[in-house]
Amino acid sequence: MVALVLSLAVAAAATATPAPPHDPVIAAAGDIACDPRHHLGPDIEAMLGGCEAAATYALIAAKKPSAVLALGDEQYEDGALEAFQQSYAKTWGQVKAITHPTPGNHEYYSSPSADGYFTYFGAAAGDRSKGYYSFNLGGWHIIALNGNCGFVGGCASGSKQERWLKADLASHPAGCTLAYWHQPRFSSATHHSDATYADLWRDLYAAHADVVLGGHDHDYERFAPQTPDGASDPQAGIREFVVGTGGRSHSIFLRVEKNSESRAAGTFGVLFLSLHSHGYDWRFTPIAGYLFSDSGSGACHGRR
Repeated sequence: MVALVLSLAVAAAATATPAPPHDPVIAAAGDIACDPRHHLGPDIEAMLGGCEAAATYALIAAKKPSAVLALGDEQYEDGALEAFQQSYAKTWGQVKAITHPTPGNHEYYSSPSADGYFTYFGAAAGDRSKGYYSFNLGGWHIIALNGNCGFVGGCASGSKQERWLKADLASHPAGCTLAYWHQPRFSSATHHSDATYADLWRDLYAAHADVVLGGHDHDYERFAPQTPDGASDPQAGIREFVVGTGGRSHSIFLRVEKNSESRAAGTFGVLFLSLHSHGYDWRFTPIAGYLFSDSGSGACHGRR
């Protein structure tokens, strides 16, 4: 009898359906590490809102995401390699192995080729003459673009980057697509909305992309799904998140753009996105001592 029970148990274990893998979670923010060389002086750094890269990194360490999207201006003031090694490396650099970066404008301040950034991140940053690349995560296709258009031959229709993006989208017909670069297409804060990136949005919109992430303005802002020209489009529009909350100072909102649904200045934190096969959940998590948060869910458009 015992042998029969054991035999049945073994057979059941052999035929049991394995547990489904967990959907990947990504952590995202930009505008992260203060300059260890104090170019601005510690008093000015404090006046700008302090340096909280260690606190935002702690959120990532606790969550243990599948990937980290560093949304540009990872290292102030000029993206020099020595600054990366002395500051960023001690916080967000501890998850460098799962980080997929995009360069910000500050990364190009040390040299026209952003040598410090590309040397620090190595192959993860893509071809150093481009700074744009793509990869797949779960059922999602994820695209890192370079918003520093003047250093990579432009971002307008017909530029090398725009033609690469269109070809990349055509060759990766994923059900869910996310793109990110440093400078936002839409923003209510000091850098404003920027039509420089309208053609990139048009390609993403035409391919039924779902989410775009950016930084540059040191705040959090979430937009409703919209067209490349900023018209509300709940059915086919792209949802944008501005997450310049990685730890280096705060921005202010000057004029609220249409379709802006949620925003906060003066809060450091990280956006966590859970990537499902047909949609996503988002949660903006502040560092300790801050109260603002934002969460919700969205469905993917799929390729039609």
